[in-house]
Amino acid sequence: MKDTMLLFDLDGTLWDSSGEVAYTWNQVLQKEMPGTRLLTAADIRSVMGKTMDEIADVLFPGLDQEKRDFVFDECMLFENNYLHEHGAVFMNAVPEVLNELKASGYSMAVVSNCQSNYIPSFLHSMKTEEYFCDYEEWGRTGLSKAENIRLVMQRNGFEKGIYIGDTQKDGDASRAAGTLFIHAAYGFGTDNAPDAVINDFSELPDAVARLTGDAE
Repeated sequence: MKDTMLLFDLDGTLWDSSGEVAYTWNQVLQKEMPGTRLLTAADIRSVMGKTMDEIADVLFPGLDQEKRDFVFDECMLFENNYLHEHGAVFMNAVPEVLNELKASGYSMAVVSNCQSNYIPSFLHSMKTEEYFCDYEEWGRTGLSKAENIRLVMQRNGFEKGIYIGDTQKDGDASRAAGTLFIHAAYGFGTDNAPDAVINDFSELPDAVARLTGDAE
């Protein structure tokens, strides 16, 4: 067992669910707000990495709080149920690399600013439960991503960790949590001070080996 835990962002790092999320949210919007502008995958990608409250502020700014909360809750429920059954799109080589990292002795977890039950939908639909020993969501704890990273590491007995994500907010959270950060540059954002950069998920094992001193 390695002494460094690997923790992953989800959207833009392990999978791209933007098309599926746009589809599910549009079903709700057409029902609850007829005539409203429908969302695109690009709209969804532009807010991924934000907390659910932040996303609601961006996408539904003109709604009164009660209506906005209702519509947003309906969107998240429909989204979770759809993704649980249908899944989304893996980033390149994700299953193969996760299998390699697990075989090498790494404990892995997913930490995301998503709503409750979003990560379980990923784990179930994409058949990735076997790779991850833990996960945490903003919607379940109400904590920041940095706090959730620390929480997962503490309850699994790790002092050292590497967080892998695709946005500046991921990098900031990783540094606040005291972990090293690998920027997934193929994803949806940038970071100004990563410890390593990967341009494809297949590059991750080598990047991890260099940061942990396991490189040959």
